[in-house]
Amino acid sequence: MAKFSNRFWFQLHGWFSLPIWIVFCFICITGTVSVISHELTWLTNPNSRATNPQHLAEKPMSELVDIVQQAHPTAKITTVMGFESYLVNAVVFSDHDKPVAIAYVNQYTGEIQEINLGITFTSFMRSLHGWLLFPWQNSYSVGYYIVCAMAIVMLGALVSGLMIYKKFWRAFTQPKLRVKQGKKTLFADLHRLAGVWSIWFLMLMSVTGLWYLAQAVMWQNHVEIDPHSPLVEISQVPTLSKNAPAPVPPFTLANAIDIAQQTFPDFKSTYIMLPEHQRDTYKIYGEGNEIFYDQYSYGVAVNPWTGEIESKRSPANMTGLQTLSHIANPLHYGTIGGLWTKAIWFIFGILLSGMSITGFLIWGSRTTKAAKSKTNKPTKYGNTQPIITQQESN
Repeated sequence: MAKFSNRFWFQLHGWFSLPIWIVFCFICITGTVSVISHELTWLTNPNSRATNPQHLAEKPMSELVDIVQQAHPTAKITTVMGFESYLVNAVVFSDHDKPVAIAYVNQYTGEIQEINLGITFTSFMRSLHGWLLFPWQNSYSVGYYIVCAMAIVMLGALVSGLMIYKKFWRAFTQPKLRVKQGKKTLFADLHRLAGVWSIWFLMLMSVTGLWYLAQAVMWQNHVEIDPHSPLVEISQVPTLSKNAPAPVPPFTLANAIDIAQQTFPDFKSTYIMLPEHQRDTYKIYGEGNEIFYDQYSYGVAVNPWTGEIESKRSPANMTGLQTLSHIANPLHYGTIGGLWTKAIWFIFGILLSGMSITGFLIWGSRTTKAAKSKTNKPTKYGNTQPIITQQESN
């Protein structure tokens, strides 16, 4: 019975990953690269580096918007994004000759270091990993569902793998890696060791992946997790006279950022959306001092005509779904502790990618051996197959 049980778990372990092995391995590799995509951008593109040799104070995002607006007077600026302190801020705008452009602005010196007219490396890798570049339509993407479904595969492979590897906890204190007994033995030892030491990482990726799957279902069914900011009351917008220029709101972006900083202590803005029309608001999002929440967990929507806060959010007033939504990414991509946790997530991402490869090699070796054994099995009329000598089998 025990032998049958082990065989069952081994077959189940294989079926959880082998039918979609290439997709699973691809997602693991692209996810591993995505973890350090900002750092790779810093290494490969000098214009993305926020150099600060004179140790200047960081300029507010409103000043960066003014710098880009002066350089491109006819541009319509829509978004400002802040990243790690060693990366420049990104100001997104459109112009008559630039449908979509991203200005790389050094937040210390105020210099526009580059105008990017295409997709960034980080955006490309996150899109490739997140939904395999499948198109989005009607609030869903087939690729997003495929990627999220890998969480089920990963969790099933983890549970079945632990059922196969009896007393797996010994690998923590007595790791076994036999390097002189052939490739098959070496791959098997590497696969088991990486699996045991990555239990916490596999669980974390599975849980966050299952949340992304649930989130996808809610998106497709138009279930709001973070509700949209309300529109400004039409009575608060000045009446537009014929042939008169559009009225300018009395409260500027700088005022809106000040209001956000007064609302939340230790607030640092990381993502700003400027009003798109007369009834829209300034949307100021940022981070506080909670390490498990993402960089958009704090936010206010400020009325540009009255300076009032139309809506706000913070970890203190989030619903359960909102909390899950804002802690999933830091846990999935390892941004909770900066470079140190990113390095840890990157290392275990490599281990996970390696496990998918060694698992396939082990399965291939066993399948080939089983096929040879079946071919050389004697028939009822005698052994009509050629005999393989010991020297040939070696």
